[in-house]
Amino acid sequence: MAGNNGGPWGGGGNRGGGDDQGGSNGSGNGGGGGRKPGGDSPQIPEIDELMKKGQEQLRVLMGGRGGGSNNNGTGGGGVGGGFSKGTFGLIALGAIALWLFQSFYTVKPEEQSVELFLGEYSATGGPGLNFAPWPVVTAEVLPVTREQTEDIGVGGRGESGLMLTTDENIVDVDFQVVWNINDPAKYLFNLAAPRETIRAVSESAMREVIARSELAPILNRDRQSIADTTLELIQNTMNQYDSGVNIVRLNLDKADPPREVIDSFREVQAAEQKRDTLQRQADTYANRKLAGARGEAAQLLEQAEAYRAQQVNQAEGEASRFSAILEEYNKAPDVTRKRLWLETVERVYGGANKIILDSSTDGGGQGVVQYLPLNELIRSGTSNSGTSNTGGSN
Repeated sequence: MAGNNGGPWGGGGNRGGGDDQGGSNGSGNGGGGGRKPGGDSPQIPEIDELMKKGQEQLRVLMGGRGGGSNNNGTGGGGVGGGFSKGTFGLIALGAIALWLFQSFYTVKPEEQSVELFLGEYSATGGPGLNFAPWPVVTAEVLPVTREQTEDIGVGGRGESGLMLTTDENIVDVDFQVVWNINDPAKYLFNLAAPRETIRAVSESAMREVIARSELAPILNRDRQSIADTTLELIQNTMNQYDSGVNIVRLNLDKADPPREVIDSFREVQAAEQKRDTLQRQADTYANRKLAGARGEAAQLLEQAEAYRAQQVNQAEGEASRFSAILEEYNKAPDVTRKRLWLETVERVYGGANKIILDSSTDGGGQGVVQYLPLNELIRSGTSNSGTSNTGGSN
């Protein structure tokens, strides 16, 4: 009883001695009872040993080095060391593949890349396969030849298309800005919000151009001129921002009055067109009348000038003739006086419808002449020959 009290089931026995005895004998009464708690410990691990093994394997998977000793003295360290080498190799290959995948990149023909060394601009890459050692160097790929569009005022969204003209009219303008990137580095670093910046600059430029124009030319003949001026203004502003943006073209799709007043505006336009038509007709009538009056005035002036010249020439001619007659009169007064008297009588009675008979001869011509129809003979003779005959008997 004393031996049993001092055994492994007793309070004062040596546990280690019991283990040795049980391990060496392997039989006996006392040994059977003593092997139950102590002899099974190498075959059934304790919880803390399981936890230690799990931590060791986790360190191996994470790239650490295993091989720590444990209580059972098994070859766990050798197994852990072999597992860590294979895992490390796979991890290394995966890391290299990931690094190569992140470092090589492809740029399409319509694109360019911007390489950043620790976030700072380093170089610009062209089309093809490019290499940027990641993570020290990163790349941003941007489409440079692809045309991008910004629609402003299209579809009636908001009031971005309503603009005020210089003659205090409101016009609804819809236009499209087509742009691309001509310098990727400037585009990437100098513009925080490129599309919003282009929209704001385009709208501001269009408002400035519309504010300098009147409504009628905007709706009719100056549409292309407004588009060209606005495009130039947008490009100059983007160049001042050093944005790396190229404005390809500007499409002015619509320039109409607001929908709320478009009917009234059309009536006003029709009235203005009618007014212009009537004004042109009045100008045409005035020009025609003025030209006619000027022609008549010029004709009257020419006639007056001709009449003046005629009268002057006639007076000069009569004066010359009078001087010639006076000279002849001084030479032969009686003959000249007789000739002047005859010429005067001929001039006075030459167109008169009268018959003068000379009664100085014997008989006086009273016997026969009174039966002759002298008036009819003279009239018929004048109509047939076209000459006037004056008959006289001696």
